[in-house]
Amino acid sequence: MEKAVDNRLAELERRIAALESAALSTGTDAVGKLPEGDGWAALAGPLAALGNPVRLTLLQEISRGRATVTALSEVEGLGTSGQIYHHLRQLTAEGWLHTPTRGTFAVPPPRLVALLAILEALQR
Repeated sequence: MEKAVDNRLAELERRIAALESAALSTGTDAVGKLPEGDGWAALAGPLAALGNPVRLTLLQEISRGRATVTALSEVEGLGTSGQIYHHLRQLTAEGWLHTPTRGTFAVPPPRLVALLAILEALQR
């Protein structure tokens, strides 16, 4: 799974570089149409959910295969199982996680791509 994520991240980096190059060479916005009106404000919840180091660590661990609270409780610094559940609820409410089966958590593939894009953009 980690190899697949690495491949997707490399492809995402390639595509971002191509978009940036196109925008520079044409002087236009190659990213596409941005949300208008309240569309930007609607993104505050999902972005706010990422603004916590514990939640980012949870997303990282879940994307690496730690899919249960029991497994996540073994990670240093995530807190008690009650605290972990609190953060998981926040991430699930904002669409960053879903529960494919009872007691397991996963990052929906479209959200994993979005998450990797956000993280990549913040490193530039």
